[in-house]
Amino acid sequence: MQPVPLRVVIAEDQALLREGIVRLLGEAGFDVVGQAADAEDLVRKVAAHRPDVAIVDIQMPPTNTDDGLRAAMHVRATQPEVGVLVLSQFVEEAYVLDLIGDDAAGVGYLLKDRVADVATFTDAILRVSRGGSALDPEVVAQMLGRPRRRDPLESLSPREREVLTLMAEGRTNRAIADDLVISVHAVEKHVTSIFSKLGLPPTAEDHRRVLAVLTFMRA
Repeated sequence: MQPVPLRVVIAEDQALLREGIVRLLGEAGFDVVGQAADAEDLVRKVAAHRPDVAIVDIQMPPTNTDDGLRAAMHVRATQPEVGVLVLSQFVEEAYVLDLIGDDAAGVGYLLKDRVADVATFTDAILRVSRGGSALDPEVVAQMLGRPRRRDPLESLSPREREVLTLMAEGRTNRAIADDLVISVHAVEKHVTSIFSKLGLPPTAEDHRRVLAVLTFMRA
């Protein structure tokens, strides 16, 4: 039996770009069940279609400021089962933190330039749909470069920081191992050490990987 394609709603006010994304995702095997040209229509389409993921441009009508972001936050608050991937022309740290809030699960932030990289774009959608996170490398780089008054990550080794940075981008242990040219077992040891140093003991309720990323983002 053929797997059920991932269901997606796209919110983008530029018609040509929206149609381009629809075609790209269709060719990649996704089912685009709704399209919206403004933030209010996005909320309606998500409520009507109950997609797996909503892909949202941050700047949309009616004000063309942060309407898409606020609509995305509304979707996260009212329909937490829907993954949200926002697209932006530039990195805006405040937007990232507002979007993530207290839970990095099922959320992503990508620069629009990444859409042209089909593998990166579709991988981000898949990660978000599965409850993971997908942060643009430029976002992570900017977060790493900002000044810190107290760094909760100071106890981490340089290698552990590298691993946590890739975790924040949403990479799996296998992908981290390939990127750093080390074994998966070595990555697992680093991840376990990161959890220990950040004071994240195993629990039945909390996803330590997500909590580690949240600590990274707030550091």
